[in-house]
Amino acid sequence: MKSSFCEAAMIDKSTLASYFQHAQNQICQALCIADGQGTFRKDTWQRAEGGGGKSHIMENGEIIERGGVNFSEVFGKTPEKILKKLNITDASDFYATGLSIVMHPHSPMVPIIHMNVRYFAMNNGLCWFGGGIDLTPHYIDLADARYFHQQLKQVCYQHHPDYYAQFKSWADDYFFLKHRNETRGIGGIFFDRLSATPAIDMAQRFAFVKDVTQVVVPIYTNFMHKNHALPYGESEKNWQLLRRGRYVEFNLIWDVGTRFGLDTNGRTASIFMSMPPMAKWVYDDAPNDVKAQATLKLLKKNIDWVNS
Repeated sequence: MKSSFCEAAMIDKSTLASYFQHAQNQICQALCIADGQGTFRKDTWQRAEGGGGKSHIMENGEIIERGGVNFSEVFGKTPEKILKKLNITDASDFYATGLSIVMHPHSPMVPIIHMNVRYFAMNNGLCWFGGGIDLTPHYIDLADARYFHQQLKQVCYQHHPDYYAQFKSWADDYFFLKHRNETRGIGGIFFDRLSATPAIDMAQRFAFVKDVTQVVVPIYTNFMHKNHALPYGESEKNWQLLRRGRYVEFNLIWDVGTRFGLDTNGRTASIFMSMPPMAKWVYDDAPNDVKAQATLKLLKKNIDWVNS
């Protein structure tokens, strides 16, 4: 592997990887405190073709049933599938590093959260940032949805006035189950291939990525504290399992990150840490309960959650 990628953009891969590893430790520590019981099992893995990662997994916490905070740094020859997707004919080495988070709570009143930030570069000069953060409530609460999108909008506005509208729309399109004609949840922000432009350099892109990384803890710990003690029964738990099934469908059918991890021979256990511990599928699962029906009506694109 060459010693540096994207040198013209002044991005140092060791700085990126160090930041993501530091953020992984900070996030895990904060989530342990918020959960009050759970701890993260730490697991280091190596990739035969180059690189590896660190997987931190919590199971059977007080609030979090299963959660993962994964760091990866992989490099080597770019797989043919990725070259074809990028429409690149010459063989090039690649470098990728990033951080991904998924939290599945015990309670159906606490939402699932997902965050991913990543950097990808090739020794032909291509490099960019990608990532995002989205929320999947089992039951949509408009006040919670408003709070979530307000926090993301504030982060985006600190960096560019167009980021929130652009990246929210991107998330609506990305986190969409075409075969179900519904969104996975209430969206959030999603961005990809953010490279340098005459107006925005890669250092500014990285500053934005860092702020996206930092906002996940205050957002999710708010929902953990606020919602975990709300009452629920068998009906709500059954609905949670059905919605988890939709989550699995998205990750296996549509998620680009899952495919990238598999195409680059990443560690399977770490890739699938995003899956819930239990899920359910029922034939013709139209719900009878009013709260679930109300949620289904809101699984749409282009909802202005900030002003809902």
